[in-house]
Amino acid sequence: MWHLTAGRAYREEVSSAPRRRDEPVQSVTTARPSHTADIDARQRRYLLIMAVRIICIPPAIIVDGWVRWFFILGAVVLPYIAVVVANAARRQEPGNLVPVDVRPRPALPRAHSAELRNTD
Repeated sequence: MWHLTAGRAYREEVSSAPRRRDEPVQSVTTARPSHTADIDARQRRYLLIMAVRIICIPPAIIVDGWVRWFFILGAVVLPYIAVVVANAARRQEPGNLVPVDVRPRPALPRAHSAELRNTD
């Protein structure tokens, strides 16, 4: 039963600092987004362009006149554009340094080891 009373004593003695949601989070790196996020964004662009291509096919069959050639051109050219856009990887961007907040943080109060010992 010692661990329960020690746990209660620990929680009563030590309280965590309140979180400040209005303070910005310090960035430790200027790395670009992950490879997975880049691939997901490229897949979304590819699917969007291919959806526009699919939308161009029925009007290319139904419509008559010069508008038909507009839709045929879209149905033929958009796959090439979709592949080029999907394969375009992001360029390496130069990093920029973010200043670090140098204000001292308050230290935890000194623990009294005699109070936390189990003498049973």
